[in-house]
Amino acid sequence: MALLITGGARSGKSGYAEARTLALPGTPQYIATAEARDAEMLERIAAHRARRGGDWRDHEVPLDLVPALEATDGAGPRLVDCLTLWLANLMEAGRDWRHEGGALAEALPRQRSPVILVTNEVGMGIVPDNALARAYRDAAGWLNQTIAGAADEVQFVVSGLPLKVK
Repeated sequence: MALLITGGARSGKSGYAEARTLALPGTPQYIATAEARDAEMLERIAAHRARRGGDWRDHEVPLDLVPALEATDGAGPRLVDCLTLWLANLMEAGRDWRHEGGALAEALPRQRSPVILVTNEVGMGIVPDNALARAYRDAAGWLNQTIAGAADEVQFVVSGLPLKVK
C-alpha cells in the first residue's frame, strides 16, 4: 500500500501522516529527507521528533530514498517526510531527479510494507520571479503527479482536514 499525502505548508500533512502510519501494524519507520543545515532546521527537526515520541525508528535519508525503502521493507510501515525536500536535495546535488522520481514510482508497487509519503503542493500560488524557483516548482509538480499515479491512495490536507483525492 502506498499513500501520498499532499497539501500546502503547515496544512497538517505530517500530523495526519503520522497518525495514519501509527494506525498500521508494526514498528513505524520514519524516513526523514531533511538535513539540519542551520539552527532553524535543527529546531524543526527537534519539534517533529518530540511530537512523534520514541516509538519510531528514524532513518535520515536526504538522497537515496529507493534504497532506504528497500532496506526497511518488512520492518513496519514507513513514513517518508517529505518528497519536496528530497527533490531539493537531488537538484542541489546535481542528481537526475526525473530518473530518481521514476525509480521511486516503480519501487512503490514492489513494497511489502506500507509506504506513506508526504509532499507539498508548491505550484498553487504566484509564479516565482526567478528561473531556479520556477524550475523547482515545475519539478515538484512533475514528481507529485508521478508519485500520485503510482500511489494506491492520495489525500489532500487543507487546514488540518484530509480530503480523499484518489
